[in-house]
Amino acid sequence: MRSNVLLALACVLFAGCSKAPVEAPKEEKAKPIEPKVDALRLYVLDCGHIDIADLSIFDRGGAYDGRADKFVDTCYLARHPKGDLLWDAGLPDAIHDAPDGVREAPFTLKVPKTLKGQLERIGVPPEAIEYFSISHSHFDHLGNGNLFKDSTFIVNAKELAHMFRDEARKDAQTFANYADLEAAKKSTFTDSYDVFGDGAVIIVSMPGHTPGHSVLLINLEHSGPVLLSGDLYHLAEARERRTVPSFNSDAGETLASMTKFEELAKASGARVIIQHEDADFENLPRAPAYLD
Repeated sequence: MRSNVLLALACVLFAGCSKAPVEAPKEEKAKPIEPKVDALRLYVLDCGHIDIADLSIFDRGGAYDGRADKFVDTCYLARHPKGDLLWDAGLPDAIHDAPDGVREAPFTLKVPKTLKGQLERIGVPPEAIEYFSISHSHFDHLGNGNLFKDSTFIVNAKELAHMFRDEARKDAQTFANYADLEAAKKSTFTDSYDVFGDGAVIIVSMPGHTPGHSVLLINLEHSGPVLLSGDLYHLAEARERRTVPSFNSDAGETLASMTKFEELAKASGARVIIQHEDADFENLPRAPAYLD
């Protein structure tokens, strides 16, 4: 999602805000780094909230004209015996320093809890995370990208080219949030990527929202498979109606990816989590609790 909200965000990040951003709420106390786990776990992290006064841009056919909604912004930590993967990096933690949020029509952005603070609270600070990946490079999924500059960045090759193209570099505020990833160690893919080599955590290319948009399939032993949507769908209704946002990079690719996604969900028997859908978020355990 993009808008002039970035101009307002710049005030929080750079302008006369001389005081340093609050890194974490007081209740989120860091704990010693946790040892590696002996079985796969999935932690759900609150990476911000987005109030949208006008949903019209979320369907090129006008299905949501005149409507408003509230989106949650989620990130996920997959802990595996071979390492940790952070999926998506949410809105910038710096917004936490603006308790009333950052406003620019039609969006109001809020970050009640910092991503860094939540990771520290469960004993897995950013510097301890071996792998970082994203569904795509929009500002609400890569706002804290620089925190993971020392991780191996696993990214769709087309998305990597998209996020470092000349046009992206000109969007100074957004680009600054992830610019350090340009020098990070990388593993790229075009179709799918088995993160740990055992079928437990698989990134799957689903282009159309952006050129290299991807989703994540996590095969948990007790909770069963979970399929994270990225922004293929923004809300449950979008999945039912196959609506395509007007700002997607390719409508045809989006629709083809929706078909591929539903085939994957059916074949795997996965629980589908729409990452911006508040109802899905509310039905998940919140870190430090986890699915396993």
